[in-house]
Amino acid sequence: MEGDTFSGLRNGTQVDTKVLQSFQKNFVQVQTILDQNRLLINEINQNHESKIPDNLSRNVGLIRELNSNIRRVVDLYGDLSSSFSKSMEASSDGDSSLRSDGKAGMKRFRS
Repeated sequence: MEGDTFSGLRNGTQVDTKVLQSFQKNFVQVQTILDQNRLLINEINQNHESKIPDNLSRNVGLIRELNSNIRRVVDLYGDLSSSFSKSMEASSDGDSSLRSDGKAGMKRFRS
């Protein structure tokens, strides 16, 4: 089907739209978590500056949440990296102009 692939990569490799949608979904998740982290860090800083015992003890939970979010971001980027590698391997299997080292080879066409 014509609308099922996207050929916007520099080397002309076609990428399935499902792969692109997956990348976009993961990037949106990462951005959402990073936005949450920014808010958490701001709250942690405010609590620290206040030096109020209750606020300082609340920071323990906030820092745990921040650490958990960072682990989630690392996992999401790992998933993205793995998905990207797999999609590039799959697309290069069908493209004889890509060598095993991942570099584009010179392909000559007759007119």
